[in-house]
This record gives sequence, C-alpha cells and structure tokens, in this order.
Amino acid sequence: MENITPSFKKSRALQLLEGSISFFPSLIADIDKAQRSVQMETYIFDLTASGAGVALALENAAKRGVKVQVMIDGYGTPKLPTEWNDRFKAAGVQILFYEPIVTLGIFLPSQWRRLHRKLCVIDADVAFCGGINVLDDWHDPSYGALTAPRLDFCVRVTGTLAKDIQFATTALWERLSLGKPLHASRIKSVKSVIEKLPQVLKRHHGHVNNSHAGQALTALVLRDNITNRGHIERAYLKAIGDARKEIIIANAYFVPGAKLRRALILAAKRGVKVQLLLQGKYEYFMQYHAARPVYGALLAAGIEIYEYDKSYLHAKVAVIDSVWATVGSSNLDPLSLLLAREANIVMQDADFAQNLRQRLLLAMANEGKRVDATQMANRPWVQRFNEMLAFAIMRTGLWLFGKRY
Repeated sequence: MENITPSFKKSRALQLLEGSISFFPSLIADIDKAQRSVQMETYIFDLTASGAGVALALENAAKRGVKVQVMIDGYGTPKLPTEWNDRFKAAGVQILFYEPIVTLGIFLPSQWRRLHRKLCVIDADVAFCGGINVLDDWHDPSYGALTAPRLDFCVRVTGTLAKDIQFATTALWERLSLGKPLHASRIKSVKSVIEKLPQVLKRHHGHVNNSHAGQALTALVLRDNITNRGHIERAYLKAIGDARKEIIIANAYFVPGAKLRRALILAAKRGVKVQLLLQGKYEYFMQYHAARPVYGALLAAGIEIYEYDKSYLHAKVAVIDSVWATVGSSNLDPLSLLLAREANIVMQDADFAQNLRQRLLLAMANEGKRVDATQMANRPWVQRFNEMLAFAIMRTGLWLFGKRY
C-alpha cells in the first residue's frame, strides 16, 4: 500500500514556475543545496540542452554523498545515453525504470499503465510538482527544435507538504525496487482531501488568505491503480461543482469522460464562465483527434474553447473563482485519469491563483485561436473520420486494458 495522507497543509512558500527556463534553475539551486536526499520522478529524462544541467546537478549531489534516486518511465525514456548512464553509476545516482517496454508489450495491461508523475523532493523540505519533464522548452524528442517554447507549469512548495511528496516517492521506489509494502504505521487514516475541497473553497471564497498570512493551503492528490483511482478526477468534479463565477482549464490532452463533461456543461448553464485552453498543434494522432468529438456539446452549452498554437501546449492546470488552483501532471483524458500514475497539487491561495489566471488569460488572448462553433460543425469529412477513428480506438483500448469510459 502506498497511499499518503491527502489532506490540506500550510505551505511556507508557493511558487509558480513556467517552463524549464524557470523550473530548471530553481530545481538545480535546490539540488545544489541538498544535504541528505534527492528523489525525482519523471516521464521523460532528455539530456538535450538545459536538461543536461539537471543531470549534472544530480551527479554532483551524489558525488558529495547525497542519496539520489531517479525513477524514469520506461516508455517515455526507454534508456539513457551510455555516457550519462556510466556517469550516474560512477557517481552513485540510483536509476530505476518504471515498466520498461517489452516485445509485444501493447498486449499487456501493465504496459498501458505509465509513470506520468513529475515530482522532485529535496531533504523532505522543498518539493516540485507539475507537468514539466526533464526536457528543454525548445526541444521535442519527436520533432526536434521548436520555433517557440512549449507552455507548461510547475509549482515549488516547502513545508509539511514536501514530506507528503517524499512519502509518495519513497513508497513507489520501495514497492518497485524492493517489492515490500510500507509499514502500516506510516499510513495515516484521515478523511480524503477530495471530501474537504468544497468546504475549504466555501470557507475561503473571496478572501486573500488573510487567516494564514504567508502560508497557502495545499494538498497532494495522487492517481494510481491501487488506492487512489479517482482522486484527481473527483478533485476537479468537486471544484467545478462548487464554482460560482469562473472556471479556466488548460489541458494538453483533453478527452473528458461523461462526468467531467456534464459538470462543465452544468456549470456553464448556471451562469459560470467556462474557458478551456486546449492543444492546437498536431502532436499525436490519438490525443489530437480524439479530443474534438466532445467539442460540440461543450460549445453548445456556451463554453469557450481556445486552441493554443504558438507552440505545443503541455500544461495541466486549472483556476476556479480566482481562489482554487491545481498544477500537476494529469491530463483530462482516459490515459491519465484511468491508467497512468499522476500527481497534482491543489491549492487554496488567491495570489497564486491570480498569477496563474493572468497567464492563462494572456495565452487565450494572444497565443491561440477561439474555436468557432459554426466552423467546427462544418469541418471536412476526412477530419471527422479521423476524429471518430481516434475516439473509437481509445475507447476500445480502455475497454481491453483499463475500464469502460
């Protein structure tokens, strides 16, 4: 068992970081200060350009005696370059690949369940959670150099929440490397944060965190196939259901299930302004085409959809009523919500929420295009065919390896 206490904690500091250009310097600075441990999880570990700086920081930390553990998804990054693999081994950096790809692995359910979390915790005191891989903003492993940096976010937290993140990373490392469960005394039996979200939102709605000066209310919300199967989706549903004025969601791979679609439509019908910032550039056939069959019902309800096309959108964030926010690794699609291991931080902090809100509004206004309902209804039949094919393949795959969606 690897569940951690998903309860709200007071964080001493809460910092929004956009892209690797902001994330990597902050991460490297904290790794350079590490005295005891650095634990990292990532889907992609790419050593192109600025990604090498993170690798060097990990190597140097291990050389000075810090325990460094890095877990990498076996599909996102099948192997590391030989030079860096040897350097890590010589320095004492421990590397563990999550579910390495095997021959004919597409027919194995375990191969569909990927490690998509992007977490790093240093000395159990400072931690990072978001959607940013160890991957330079201007580089894509499939397409090479980009003309503009991808849009993505991460949050840096300190305080007791960092200990929760350490517990989560330690739990998964022990389970995979040692095959032994965590001691039962380390599992705290308290109410889920998901049950508390509506009450916290109501209690602090409209206030700029005056009751906790200098501290934000934050919580780690995990998604796995053991004890946290629906926590991230329920966090969204609770917050959307309690929204009064505004919902802004930016999500790279957006194929919401019936519950999420219904919650967004009901919010729009009761007068909440709902804006979605979604992927506008073609990246993968499935994610690009499977998203569009759900546009019609959302547009008909008055929901505004913007497609980000300045570069690749990789963000998985949301802001509700300028108070509640989430930043993490979970897309709102079946792979994230039903199969992959994901990690989001939800927070109750007006300053943080306003910063994220302003950045998303800027992206919608200047870095994307609003989807026109009439044009969407009259799109070419070839496009419609690709969309329905992608949607059908996704549903079939989930029926075989996940659950009905």
